[in-house]
Amino acid sequence: MRAKEVIAAFFLIFLTAVPSLSQAASSHAVSSRQAELKRHAQLAQQYLRERKPDLAIPELKAVVALDPKNLDARANLGVLLFFRGQYADAAPQLRAALKLQPDLWRIQALLGMSEERLGQQTEGRQDMETAFPHLQEEKIKMDVGHALIDSYTSTGDLPEAATVVSAMLKLKPTDPDLLYTAFRLYSDLTDEAILTMAMTAPDSAQMHQMMARVLVRQGDSAAAIKNYREAIRINPKISALHFELAQLLWETATVDGQAEAVAEYKTALELNPLDEKSEAELGMIASQNGNTEEALADYSRAVELQPDDAVALTGLAVVLIAQQQQAKALPLLERAVQLDPTSASAHFRLSTLYRNAGRTGDAKRELAEYLKYKKMHADLSAIFKQMRLPPAKDQTGNADAPR
Repeated sequence: MRAKEVIAAFFLIFLTAVPSLSQAASSHAVSSRQAELKRHAQLAQQYLRERKPDLAIPELKAVVALDPKNLDARANLGVLLFFRGQYADAAPQLRAALKLQPDLWRIQALLGMSEERLGQQTEGRQDMETAFPHLQEEKIKMDVGHALIDSYTSTGDLPEAATVVSAMLKLKPTDPDLLYTAFRLYSDLTDEAILTMAMTAPDSAQMHQMMARVLVRQGDSAAAIKNYREAIRINPKISALHFELAQLLWETATVDGQAEAVAEYKTALELNPLDEKSEAELGMIASQNGNTEEALADYSRAVELQPDDAVALTGLAVVLIAQQQQAKALPLLERAVQLDPTSASAHFRLSTLYRNAGRTGDAKRELAEYLKYKKMHADLSAIFKQMRLPPAKDQTGNADAPR
């Protein structure tokens, strides 16, 4: 987008512009000062409408000189000077406009960015922080967000930077630059937390839990299990420790390991009866072992605890289908794909139910979704394998195909 187009897009709110003489003058003769003000104001509006900022700027400067409290002229002039890169000239105009009307968030955002580029870091950050939550236009919110992230990272304020990037991702959740920025910030926060923990609580259960999670990502399950067990030895009352150990033990695919996993999930539930994730995992295990009644109870309890858990909804639907209760399973699967459209397993089973009900069009649509997300999961698994990360699980706990 060219500079003039950027200015026009940002600037539209101010094109109501400078009050005309008919609003300011009395019914008597117009003074020469008022006539001059009118002439400059009209020219400024004309040049703004024609997208001629170079011509509008001197006219706006003349209006401000004649009428220092003219809000629109101050704001317009500050915006034009900002987009020309004349931050030292823009800042006083933007600041004056804010004094006249403090809730001009876009003006405050531009003032903050001007101050930041002039080396006034404290003032710039404060103005951008104040404006950022109120900004609605995506372009300027992204610009201010990136400026804030740069400001925070330059002073090591990583939590604040992470908060900003999270807000930006709500607007552009698939933007590669934002995703990388989030990855970098969260990675740096992780490293910082590990270092602080190692210095302040090296013998704590949480230190061993942290080490275990890092080892899992590195593919060293044996060392991770050892650290989880040490963490539990230090503090056996932390429910999350038992849950995370159980997940790792189940993936060992050994009879003893999986039996121990069940025991750890049950311990996690004893420590925290509201642990919906452990209930769902126990339901998955019971379902895989053919214990449909036990699976039904576990999944039903999980859905009761968290009605919007797509994993539990899909798992419960699988059990109901096995019990020939398709009518009860159908709304659960429809809700699951609403909550997580990437669930290949839910799409596959939903396609089957639609086909059995004679809803051919719906069945074809869900089958297409299943094939799309099955391929996506396969591609993700390949990428994760290259990065030596644990595979992404589908909604029923599998890494890929429906059971």
